[in-house]
Amino acid sequence: MITTFVAVCYYNRKMHAKMTAEDIAKELHQKLENIEPAQRFMLGIVGYPGAGKSTAANAIVDSFNQLTGNDDAIVVPMDGFHLPNEQLEQLDLLALKGIPESFDAGAFVDLLRRLRSAADTVRAPLFERRIEASIQDAIAIHPKHRLLVVEGNYLLLKDPPWKEVRPLLNEVWFIDTSLETVYDRLVERHKQGGRSEKGAIEKVQNTDMRNAHLIDGTKIFADRLIAVVLESQKKEYQE
Repeated sequence: MITTFVAVCYYNRKMHAKMTAEDIAKELHQKLENIEPAQRFMLGIVGYPGAGKSTAANAIVDSFNQLTGNDDAIVVPMDGFHLPNEQLEQLDLLALKGIPESFDAGAFVDLLRRLRSAADTVRAPLFERRIEASIQDAIAIHPKHRLLVVEGNYLLLKDPPWKEVRPLLNEVWFIDTSLETVYDRLVERHKQGGRSEKGAIEKVQNTDMRNAHLIDGTKIFADRLIAVVLESQKKEYQE
């Protein structure tokens, strides 16, 4: 269980500040105060598979909502736009599920365009890992949600239509985690999902790490690099 969240922020690849989720919530609250009331602040959280994007996004949203005392922030995950397994089979991509081509990137871009305006309630899909499928319209983004934390692997890709994502986001932060760390996490994730040890390793080597190297090439386009530090890692950052 995650008991502590610390974002170690880097500028020009040098450590700049250690920020808790509460610190980040205050910073984002200030950013919202500097824009028009009818506008939204859309923060992208990007990183490798298994880097901790969901952990970071949820910690930021929870802290922001605690700060304001309202349900003003919500997570919008990219994973809901996985193509259905049946379609991936037809495209011969099921074994490579997770690569950019296995997502409906156009629909994801369309959602972000709609979310730039806070005039209406918009619904988004949610990927349910237990069934390896997306649940349509599972997330309701209401006009009251002025802070949207959009998390996903490919927010900074330059290939179409992914390249249309970045201009729709106010800022994008990259979770800078070592590939060795995510490798171990991903093997364990796939084992928990029902794969054998051998099957989990093959999936990580053949798909996840290829994706990670692709995502690594987009790091230079991020507005900020952060390292998500969990309770077990706190001592590494005490000095």
